[in-house]
Amino acid sequence: MRVATIVGARPQFVKAAPFSAALAAAGHSELLIHTGQHYDAGMSDVFFAELPIKAPSVNLGVGSGAAGWQVAEVLRRSEEVLRDAKPDWVVVYGDTNSTLGGALAAKKSELRLAHIEAGLRSWNRAMPEEDNRVLTDHASDLLLCPTPTAMRNLAREGLAERALHVGDTMYDAVLAFLPLARERSRVLEAHGLRAKQFAVATIHRNYNADDPAALARLLGALASLAFPVVFPVHPRTRKKIAELPGALLERGALLPIDPVSYLDMLVLEAEARVVLTDSGGMQKEAMFVGTPCVTLRPETEWAETVELGWNVLAGTDPEKIRAAASSAGPGKQPASAIFGEGHAARAIVRALETHR
Repeated sequence: MRVATIVGARPQFVKAAPFSAALAAAGHSELLIHTGQHYDAGMSDVFFAELPIKAPSVNLGVGSGAAGWQVAEVLRRSEEVLRDAKPDWVVVYGDTNSTLGGALAAKKSELRLAHIEAGLRSWNRAMPEEDNRVLTDHASDLLLCPTPTAMRNLAREGLAERALHVGDTMYDAVLAFLPLARERSRVLEAHGLRAKQFAVATIHRNYNADDPAALARLLGALASLAFPVVFPVHPRTRKKIAELPGALLERGALLPIDPVSYLDMLVLEAEARVVLTDSGGMQKEAMFVGTPCVTLRPETEWAETVELGWNVLAGTDPEKIRAAASSAGPGKQPASAIFGEGHAARAIVRALETHR
């Protein structure tokens, strides 16, 4: 079996690692297509350097741009590659512009399409990622769901016959790489941090980073916490912060740093007293490593993290953020209760073998 995997952003590189390993172990070949949506070395190259991920077979070099342009370029450039390769399956992950562009390229090339992390819904259609995931689900031939909630969401949309519950490949990755991260990472020492005496925060969603008022509220809330807040700053977010009046980044509890590698981020998440983020992947990673999370959004596609007590939705309200961060504690059940036992990648390979 020959599989073309399309990735373009940091979370997808992480999810691809266990899947690529499972494909190789089962004797299948993979064409790994990197769209180039994330091209900064700290957001892309470092993942291929430090993790056992095969180097991309192709880099489309799409880069940044308006959403419609980016989707169109991924479609145009990946379609050329797919029509030459003629894989048995095209696999896409999650909800990025690379995901939607790759999905459209697969369908226009008349190839079978599988969506890993299918069925997620935040119920906020103003969120670009929501449109991407809904459209990709409805285009896909096989929907590979991480949770029972995702299965129920697809059933409500008439997609149950195409859906399988396989678990979460990101959970596979955390279980596999956290021991390696603890062995190799020196991120705590580099920034003078002591375990469970700091928080780690990220901001990158468009409705937070692109809204000056929301971004200023978030930075103010983080800076006012009673413990240090390590803040790996996304390159796009850093540009938006520079446009704000005043030195909002260099104050209070905030410790801004450059984007960190996956292994360093795992250690930061595992050793933090709380994670504060608008990232979907970090909400899960926090739960996977046993750290409470405060989500800087009013909703989440990962409802299970809230239901099990690992996550609190605070939006951009400084009072809610401070209260949630100061009172955050462990949840009621381990991640394995929802996200599987760490064998999602093997389950996905079996599903592709069965349904081709």
